[in-house]
Amino acid sequence: MTPSDAGRVPRPSHVPLAEATRGGAVESIHLGSVAVVDRDGVLLAAAGDPEFLTFTRSALKPLQALSFVAAGGVDRFGFSPAQVALMCASHSGEPRHVDGVADMLARAGNRVEDLQCGTQVPGFYDALSRFPPPPPYSPLAHNCSGKHAGMLAHCALCDWDRAHYLAFDHPLQQSIRHAVAAFTGVAEARLQSGIDGCSAPNYAVPLSRLALAFARLASDRGDAGYGEAPRRIADAMTAHPEMVSGEARSDLALMRAGRGDWVSKVGAEGVQALGVRSRGIGIAVKVVDGQKRGLYPAVVAVLDALGLLDAGARAELAPWARRDLVNYRGTVTGAVRPALALQRHAPRTGASGTDGRR
Repeated sequence: MTPSDAGRVPRPSHVPLAEATRGGAVESIHLGSVAVVDRDGVLLAAAGDPEFLTFTRSALKPLQALSFVAAGGVDRFGFSPAQVALMCASHSGEPRHVDGVADMLARAGNRVEDLQCGTQVPGFYDALSRFPPPPPYSPLAHNCSGKHAGMLAHCALCDWDRAHYLAFDHPLQQSIRHAVAAFTGVAEARLQSGIDGCSAPNYAVPLSRLALAFARLASDRGDAGYGEAPRRIADAMTAHPEMVSGEARSDLALMRAGRGDWVSKVGAEGVQALGVRSRGIGIAVKVVDGQKRGLYPAVVAVLDALGLLDAGARAELAPWARRDLVNYRGTVTGAVRPALALQRHAPRTGASGTDGRR
C-alpha cells in the first residue's frame, strides 16, 4: 500500500449486471449487486456485494405504510385495497391514480394543499412516449402523492400535527422508522438517513436487509409486531399492480407476470426489491450507476436464475429482459442485455442475518 492509499475506504466489489452492445461489441457495462435472502435473513444467493449500503428510495414505500395499516387506519377511513396499493406506489399520475389520491385525502379530512411532495410532470407521458402539457402540475399527480396521502391520514388517525408531518422527529416519522428497523433487522440508531425526492425521510440499509424486508412483507404468516398489516399490503399491491405503478411500467409488468406471487417495488437510482411468497424469499438489486436500463434486464435475469420464470412469465417479461437500442432513424444499433452470474450460497444451520428479530 502506498501512502496515498492509506485511509481510503475499500470500494465495494460490484460486478457486471447488464451490458449495452453496439454492433457485435460491448459498449457499456452496468455494475451492481444482488442479494437473495430467506425470511430469517440467511443469504441464499448473491452477485457482487450483497451488503452494499443502499438507499431504499421508493422501495421503502410498503414499509412506510405498515404502521398506518397496523393501527387500523385503512378501516377507519374506508380505504379500498386499490388505495392501500396507492400508499405504496410510485404511480404515473394517470386519472385513476389522481382520483384515488384525491378520495383518500377527502376521506381523512385532508386537502390537496396539505400534500408536501411537490409537483412533477405526470409520469405516464414519458411511459407512453407522449408530450406533456406545460406546467403547472397538481401535487395529486406526483408519483409519491399516495404515500403522502397515507401519511396525512395517519396524522388524522392519531391527531398528530399535519403541518410538519415530514419532520424527522415527527411522531409519524418515528413510527415509520420503527417499522423500517423491525422489517430490515437494522437497529433504528444504525439506519442511515437522508431526504427522498418527495422530501420525506428515507433510509439506507445493506442490500441484503432490503431483501429481508420484502421476504417478510411477502410472508403469509402474521407478524408479531404488525399483525396482518404486511399481508394486507402485499395483497393490495399484487391485486392492484396498476395502482402501484402504471401502464408500460416495470412493477406492473413484474407483478402481472408473478400472478400474485411476487410483491415488487422499484426505487430511484437503480433499486429494485421483490418478495416471493411461494419461496419465502426476498430479492434486492442495485445498479450503482442508477440507470434503470441496466436494472430491468438484471432483475429478470435474477428471477430466471432462481427458477421463477415459467414460459408465460418469460414471454411477458421478454421486453424487459433485453431491449433493443434504436437510433434517431429507427435503426437497431445494439441492445441492453443481462450480464450477471448469480452465485448460490449454502444456508448455514441456525444462521440468521438479523439483529435478533425473527
